[in-house]
Amino acid sequence: MEKKHMQDLNPDKVGKDQGESLMKKYGFFVAAILFLILFFMPTPEGLSKEGQQAIAIFVFALVMWVSCPIPIYLTSLITIILLSLTSTWAEKKVLGTLGYEVIWLMVSAFVLTSAMIKSNLARRFALYMVTHFGKTPKKTLFILVFINFILAFFVPSTTARATLMVPICIILLEVYKALPGESNLGRVMMLQGVQADALATSGVLTATAGNIIAVGFINDLTGSTIGYMDWLLAAMPTAIITMGITFFIGLRVFSFKGESTFSEGIKRLHTELSNMGGLSTVEQKTLFIFLGTVILWATSDYHEAWFGFEISIYMTAIIAATFCLLPQIGILSWSEAKIKWDLMLFAAGAYAAGNALEKSKGAEWLIGKVVNILGMENMSHTTVYILVVFISMYSHLIFTSKTVRVTILIPSFIALAKTLGMDPVGLALAAAITTSYTITLPPHSKVNAIYFSTGYFSILDQIKYAMITCFIGASVISIALFTWFKIIGIFTG
Repeated sequence: MEKKHMQDLNPDKVGKDQGESLMKKYGFFVAAILFLILFFMPTPEGLSKEGQQAIAIFVFALVMWVSCPIPIYLTSLITIILLSLTSTWAEKKVLGTLGYEVIWLMVSAFVLTSAMIKSNLARRFALYMVTHFGKTPKKTLFILVFINFILAFFVPSTTARATLMVPICIILLEVYKALPGESNLGRVMMLQGVQADALATSGVLTATAGNIIAVGFINDLTGSTIGYMDWLLAAMPTAIITMGITFFIGLRVFSFKGESTFSEGIKRLHTELSNMGGLSTVEQKTLFIFLGTVILWATSDYHEAWFGFEISIYMTAIIAATFCLLPQIGILSWSEAKIKWDLMLFAAGAYAAGNALEKSKGAEWLIGKVVNILGMENMSHTTVYILVVFISMYSHLIFTSKTVRVTILIPSFIALAKTLGMDPVGLALAAAITTSYTITLPPHSKVNAIYFSTGYFSILDQIKYAMITCFIGASVISIALFTWFKIIGIFTG
């Protein structure tokens, strides 16, 4: 029985049912057949030949990304080849997507993440906060959530933050003798870790590559200039409000009254923090670089007045990464920088497919057809805005990759807004904020799998808590769209 229970807790086995296996086995054939049909059928009225080809290639890439018969970066490379060889989009433009600003930002973000992990600065901060402010179980839960939100500014990787936080949670729960699968304190601590990681990510532009890719689409396809502070001002309040509401809901749903104190766990963490000693030279360098980076990001609107020129969020990240890598001055060698080049290639192909679909007017034509079929042109704009936010929120139940969801949804929603005469920036930004809410099942993100592997909560626990959180999150974002977004000048609908 115990063996079976542990197998059920294995995140690698979760979600790998027969349907998923069939998708992986036959995904390429389905993608190829759809591509051939869409590419060679008579061109529909009102659609250009390039638009038709862009739709065919995008559908091919979409099926391949979702079914994953091959790695997603290989699908992106095939997409780039198809776009170029079919003359759907100019070769220079297709290949130029790898030089987009957001690609450079992603590379720099991975360098910064590697520096933070190597230096142990993030772990020191987490230990300090818990040992100094987590005197009771509820206070400890609050501090763990708070740390997740703070780390989102400094560690631009959801997986890295989970990797930092889970060992601390386990130390607390082990010393407390909280049994996996039995302790409600263990359940709520781990589940709130999953949700705090995701919600904090939604509030900071650089907290995940998906946010960066989304802003790239929004700015490129609408001509807007959404930046670091715009995203922070719009998204962080919704993340804080949602987390605040769901924090107390979690305490009620998973009540741990009657479970004893874990003061011994705090003592053990005190010991670990004490053993770290004072700030090392590497930590001091890391702290200096990260504080300088955050200051430049936060003051971008004032650079022109201060320096006579603006240092963009992209260039700031590149400067920070350069300092991390400089000999003598820096923290890392190039081999220690864990840059996910496969994600870079995926993003390049995703941008190429999305932009080709937009520039060829294929997306606009396609969305027009969808609007007609669903009758959305007869809905009020308010209804459409809210519907899009909820669709975007729950779309993670279908797509297990944030970057794939962003690539599919954001250009489509922008095209929808343009077709209906709505504000594309506000609509796309609201939808983009929801894409970090990948919290319902273990396979939906690596963060979920890391927390789930501890065995402290079941799939049913996660689904129950996540569905509530997603509904509250979508509601808060919808309300903010019509109120707060207008106040800060992002939404004009």
